[in-house]
Amino acid sequence: MTPDIAGHHGSSSIYAERTIHATPQEVFALLADPARHHLTEPRDWVRGSLEEQPAPITEVGQVFGMEMFNTHRGGRYEMHNRVTVLEPDRAIAWAPGQRTADGEIAAGGWFWRYDLEPATDGTRVRLTYDWAETPQETIEKIGGMPAVSERYLGKSLAALAAAVEPGES
Repeated sequence: MTPDIAGHHGSSSIYAERTIHATPQEVFALLADPARHHLTEPRDWVRGSLEEQPAPITEVGQVFGMEMFNTHRGGRYEMHNRVTVLEPDRAIAWAPGQRTADGEIAAGGWFWRYDLEPATDGTRVRLTYDWAETPQETIEKIGGMPAVSERYLGKSLAALAAAVEPGES
């Protein structure tokens, strides 16, 4: 078992790292498929795509919707994520937000980023959660930041590993 590494990038981001025993292409394929994002969720927070047949993530600026559930947020809610980084088999990131009445996406000010690096026994994955751009009003509404812990990020990477490692799915 490869030990997880976790830490702070500064005062507004946390990360976790793990070696996953799958190729960068296999890891990236799951991350670029919104229909499979629930497989990276250790707490059943991400329930699934809002679309019955969601399109794979193929470009920066693309938006994909996810059904979410959190009892502290009143149960079911929706997030609309704008892709901010897309380097096939290397990196992918998105900024979650809410759809406004006029159909625009109002980003919350945080992002999720996965960086993939080939390793001799698979892929070294770094998951970063950054809330540097989150307005104070949103931080207060959420109840403080970070909304998740480094431990949560490590569990998310363990779930990702379980979904892509041979013999695990």
